[in-house]
Amino acid sequence: MKKIFSMFFVGLAALTFVSCADDLKEQNINPANVTKTMPEGLLTAAINEFQPNDYLIWYYNVNYFTRWSQMTGGSYADDYTGQAENGGQGGQYLATLKYRNRIAAQIASADGDVKDNGYYAATGILTIYLGIFDTDMYGSIPYTEACHYDDQGILTPKYETVEDLYTLWLKELDEYIALLKGGELNANSKQDAAYGCDWKKWAKLANSLKLKIAVRLLANDQSKALQIAEEAASNSAGLITSTEDDFLFAKATARATGNDDYVYGTGNGLASVSASANVVNYMLASKDPRVRFIYTKNGFNSKVVQSFIDNDRYEDLPRAVKANVILDDEGNFAGWDGMGEPWVRYTALPIQYDAKASYTAGTLSEEDYVEYFNPGVRYQIKVGDMAVTYSPFVYYSTEMRKGRDGFSLPTAITVDEDGNPSRQVIQDTDPNPLYVMYIGAGEVSLYLAELSCIANKAIGGKTYQEWYKAGVTASVEEFDKLASLNKIPYYGTTYNYDPYEVAIDLKAGEIDAMLETDNVKLTGDRNADIEKIYLQQLMHFSEQCDDQYVTARRSGYPKVDSKLLPFVKFPNIALSAIPRRFVISEPLNTDLMYQVKMDAYKAQGFTSFGTNSQGNQYNGGNAPLNTERLWQDKSAPQWGTPKGL
Repeated sequence: MKKIFSMFFVGLAALTFVSCADDLKEQNINPANVTKTMPEGLLTAAINEFQPNDYLIWYYNVNYFTRWSQMTGGSYADDYTGQAENGGQGGQYLATLKYRNRIAAQIASADGDVKDNGYYAATGILTIYLGIFDTDMYGSIPYTEACHYDDQGILTPKYETVEDLYTLWLKELDEYIALLKGGELNANSKQDAAYGCDWKKWAKLANSLKLKIAVRLLANDQSKALQIAEEAASNSAGLITSTEDDFLFAKATARATGNDDYVYGTGNGLASVSASANVVNYMLASKDPRVRFIYTKNGFNSKVVQSFIDNDRYEDLPRAVKANVILDDEGNFAGWDGMGEPWVRYTALPIQYDAKASYTAGTLSEEDYVEYFNPGVRYQIKVGDMAVTYSPFVYYSTEMRKGRDGFSLPTAITVDEDGNPSRQVIQDTDPNPLYVMYIGAGEVSLYLAELSCIANKAIGGKTYQEWYKAGVTASVEEFDKLASLNKIPYYGTTYNYDPYEVAIDLKAGEIDAMLETDNVKLTGDRNADIEKIYLQQLMHFSEQCDDQYVTARRSGYPKVDSKLLPFVKFPNIALSAIPRRFVISEPLNTDLMYQVKMDAYKAQGFTSFGTNSQGNQYNGGNAPLNTERLWQDKSAPQWGTPKGL
């Protein structure tokens, strides 16, 4: 959509226009020429402000989501059970709710058109999507009275509980589905970057969101969760079970006037969270192609390895790299052992609590401490005045979270006949719009695998084994598509530098091979199979760290002492000290909503408050961020200790 804001600005202008026709006549203006609110433009605005995975998530919150669920590696510091600051206090849903309410008011007005119900339903669906995420971390929120100041004069909207919101949202989703299936609807496809006003796909999205609610209900009301799943699977709207229906899109594919962030995703920095060795090793043992799309290869290509050899630094190579290097008779690089390219360069950091203290206490070896946590210049080559440091471990690919991000290929220092060092520069600096997957066939099918496994019966005509296979297959295909669209490093190219380099593209037969590995293949033992289902959900949510966190929280996986992907239990750190929600700051006394907020917090059992800078008060003690749980989390298992079936 090349001019994503064109209709939005027209609609926005109308929102501020309040004169009546008689006033216009007095000013000698023809009312027919006055712009009115345009619902299609408001849908455009809602899609533009739909930001469930924005800068705040990937700069602030990812550090907590992935640390508490142990999806990232490294040295966990003393603040492991605390929270310094987070990206906001919820309220993402308000960005789209205001447009839903505006469209509803326009349709109900004298010159409204019920054929605009598609735009109304779509903005409502976006709002529920965001509302689920806001309630995941903050609990009760204002909803039915929110964003109604301009039409109803409400300044202090009431809070609704998560339990009531889930019930209301399920009812609203059914209403939206009925509207989307109810007859001829206006459809200005250019104003819908997501589905091009294909209302059948919007209806599938609405029906699929029921499953996001259903799995969040499992701990408190399993029978209701399974009932929701059965209804959604039999609903004539259908579900997103084909990748062709995925809610995956870029907001714009060409530059328009205004802020580039709308086109390329956040222009701000992202947290450099490192991969967990436990997760990466699990994926490698599973022959999971997604490891190549989620993370970027380490800096040790064959030419860099040879550079370490040439500089008598072979012993300084990371052990995981060195273990897979084949040397010829003269001690030079001759190829990769093990899984070879494109797998061999995915090396990651172990999970360690306070590495320095552990090393000092003698519980962490010097070799591990130096290699993983205190390498100094171990991974640096210096020739003359030129020094280059190479990344020994993999990080999340920023191009999957941030558009227009540049990439520099790791290259070795060379020396000419006169002893002058130089280094070939190979970069990819082409700006690229950001494509994001919000919900797709992989997620939906894995939910159905979970729900049908728990129910011990087929749902929607398929067994949990069939849904699982469909979910894993769709997930890998979706990640491959995202990697291609976002042009992440090494996708479709080897940069013509390293003769041993292999592109990371999905290859024929890889999904089938993955499904046959012991880590992935189901056995028919439901208690063993449910762990594999949850682990596949965790892998799938690598690009949605908030949903990944919620999956770990509600399921209890990864499991302590698991043979597949273990949750690391630290000495002297109770599992009950690890937070299960974010800090909620006490409102200012001058806040018009002060009493409303305080009453809502008290009703949820939140007795402790703190500003972002005071979040670490939650270290140790009674750990209220774990014990004062959100409603949907009250009956869920403790970290690392799933209940089983």
